[in-house]
Amino acid sequence: MRQTWRWFGPQDRVGIEDMLQAGVEGVVSALHHIPTGDIWSPEEIAARQQLIARKRDGTPSGLAWEVVESLPVSEDIKQQKGNWRTHIENYKQSMQHLADAGIKVICYNFMPVLDWTRTDLTYCLSSGATCMRFDLIDFAAFDLFILERAGAHGDFPDDVIEEAKGRFERLDDAGRELLAGSIIYGLPGDAEAPSMANVRANLAQYDNISQEQLRSHFVAFLEEVAPVAQTLGMRLCCHPDDPPFGLLGLPRIMSTEADYQYMMDAVDIPANGITLCSGSLGARPDNDLPGMMKRLGDRVHFLHLRNVALESDAIMGSFYESEHLGGHVNMVALMQAALDEEARRKVEGRDDWSIPMRPDHGLDILDDQKRKAQPGYPAIGRLKGLAELRGIMAALSSR
Repeated sequence: MRQTWRWFGPQDRVGIEDMLQAGVEGVVSALHHIPTGDIWSPEEIAARQQLIARKRDGTPSGLAWEVVESLPVSEDIKQQKGNWRTHIENYKQSMQHLADAGIKVICYNFMPVLDWTRTDLTYCLSSGATCMRFDLIDFAAFDLFILERAGAHGDFPDDVIEEAKGRFERLDDAGRELLAGSIIYGLPGDAEAPSMANVRANLAQYDNISQEQLRSHFVAFLEEVAPVAQTLGMRLCCHPDDPPFGLLGLPRIMSTEADYQYMMDAVDIPANGITLCSGSLGARPDNDLPGMMKRLGDRVHFLHLRNVALESDAIMGSFYESEHLGGHVNMVALMQAALDEEARRKVEGRDDWSIPMRPDHGLDILDDQKRKAQPGYPAIGRLKGLAELRGIMAALSSR
């Protein structure tokens, strides 16, 4: 597995020098400053490549931009409205420019409105480390009594509603604002200035879009872009829903192995593949991550390796992001399945036999808590995670 590291660009508080000291082999990045739906120009792509290729003192870093995460899919495409056809053509053009620049792997997601959802971005563990957490009661309190979403009461059992009501009533104004801000942080465009009106408006756009209709729109998108990726020698890899269950009344279509199998069967070409995120999929207790890697591995183009500690056995339940070897996912078994897939590809002579992976998220530990990097992306916590994953690889490879 090729060891990569996510970098958010020049504003990221974890820099190129940090990546070098962590011993990573390649960089995962994206042009977040370009509006969704617009074309990524050759000039913008080259500028990001040049930033990655040099250290602060101007000397070569030896690193390259190897994976795009993510080339975002617009809400217009997901809803098939407005400029969705233009956005698809722009997406194809961006893919062409990335391929011309030598970048072959594109991670993306098809989650409506949400990129990810947590209720606490700095949940404190007994060790003093902090992590991100999803608390079902806190989320219900937000949905029911802060957002006041129509229909929310039908999405939670009575005992959860009653507990959420008590939790909400005990929060002061600052606590309610903090909870809303944590959840809205995963809503693109709303993180800087949380607005319940904006959130309600974004959600309302999906009032008449069912799970089946969203899946149909997804397939229509893939039918357009996946053949282009195949022609360009690129690999598209869809990230799962995070978390992998329904929230805020929105349809979810990438939460289970069956969802991935449907997607692959619908557009059955090698370029149409998977980002297997063990943290996102692992937040659902009925997802078998090692088994998914074994059964779907032929189309796994990118690995996000992180772990979660589940606080119940419910499909929709509370969890927090744990140490890489300390959660619900059997990381050793998952990585063994990934190494087996790589060995199989190598025998077949595939040029994509080495699957890029990155240590996804990490606990904020030691000086991470002073640096205050992007939530989930500390320097030392990810370095610790990468070291643990690297140890597993070394042990399994020596068998």
